[in-house]
Amino acid sequence: MQRGIPFGRVGLSLSLIAVVAVVAALSLVVSAGSRDTNGAGLDIGPFPEDFVDINHVPRSTPPAPGPGASTGTFTEDCGRNAQGRHRNADNLVVSPGLKNGAHHTHDYVGNLSTTAFSTDADLAAAETTCTSSNKSTYYWPVLRRQDRPTTPTPGVTDTHHGNIGEILPPKKVTVQFRGSPTTHVVPMPRFLRTMTGDPVAGTEGPAQAHAQWGCAGFPDRFTMHYPKCPDGKVTRTFDWPSCWNGLDTDSDDHRAHLVFPAANGLCPSGTFPVPQLRVVVSYDVPDDVPIAVDAFSEQQHNPVTDHAGFVDVLTAGQMTKVVSCLNEGRHC
Repeated sequence: MQRGIPFGRVGLSLSLIAVVAVVAALSLVVSAGSRDTNGAGLDIGPFPEDFVDINHVPRSTPPAPGPGASTGTFTEDCGRNAQGRHRNADNLVVSPGLKNGAHHTHDYVGNLSTTAFSTDADLAAAETTCTSSNKSTYYWPVLRRQDRPTTPTPGVTDTHHGNIGEILPPKKVTVQFRGSPTTHVVPMPRFLRTMTGDPVAGTEGPAQAHAQWGCAGFPDRFTMHYPKCPDGKVTRTFDWPSCWNGLDTDSDDHRAHLVFPAANGLCPSGTFPVPQLRVVVSYDVPDDVPIAVDAFSEQQHNPVTDHAGFVDVLTAGQMTKVVSCLNEGRHC
C-alpha cells in the first residue's frame, strides 16, 4: 500500500507555495515594465533595447542661420500641471468628439478647458495656466514609473490598456516659439490644430516619428530611445512643424496643412514659415526606476511613439508680438 505524505510535509509544501506566490507577485510589481498586470500575461514593455546611454548618442547640429533668418525666441510660463489637475484620455486634434479616444492619459498646460469636445468658442472663453493669458493648449502623454501603483485619470474608469504605474509630474515645462533659420516668419492662424510625432510609430514605422528624448545638460543630443541620464534628469523635446500651407487650420491627416522644413531649414514650395513651437518637458527620474510613456497597448510603450498636440488660441495681438519678437531677433 502506498503511503500518504505526512501532514507536516504537506503544510511545509503549502507554505513554500505561498512564499513562491508572494515572491512572484512582488516580482510582477517590480518588473511591471515587461509583464501585463491585467491577467493576460502579455509583454507590454518597455524592453532593455528601448534604452540608451546618453553618452552614446551623437550630437545634432541645427542649420546655421542665414542673412534673412528670424533669430528671436518668445518664451512663456504656462506652469507644469504639478498637481495633475488637467489630465484626460482625449485627443482634441486627432479624435475630436470621441471621449477617451487616446486610450492613454495626456498631461496639459495652457488652456484649462480642453477635452475631445472643445470648440473654438470654448477654448477662447476658457481660463489658462499661462501667465501671459495665452489660451492655447499643449498636451502630451504622461510618463509613469512602473514600480508604483497606477495613478488614475480623473473622470475615466477604464484607460488601463497596459498603462500602469504612478504618473511622474514634470519638474519643468518650457513653452517657446522660435524663428526660421532662413527667413522671416508670418503669423500662424488662430485655432490652428497640429500634432508632432506619431503614436503608432512602434508598429507602423518611424517615417512620421519625431520623438526627441534627452537629458538636461546634453542639449544637443536627442534620441528616439529612453535616455539613461547620469543625474536622472530626463527631457522630452517636442518640436512642431512650421511650414503652413497658408489656407487650412487642420487637414484629414492632421499633418498636410503644416509640415516640417527641410534639413537646411527651407520650407517646401507653396508653404510659409510660421513660428516654430518647441515644448521641453523635464523630469527627475530616480536611479533604476522603470519608466514608460503612455501609449496604445500594441505599441508596447516604445519611446519612438512619443507625441504631442497643440491648438493655437493666441489672439491676433498676441501672435503679432510673437512674430515681431522672432523677426527682430529679440529674446522675449
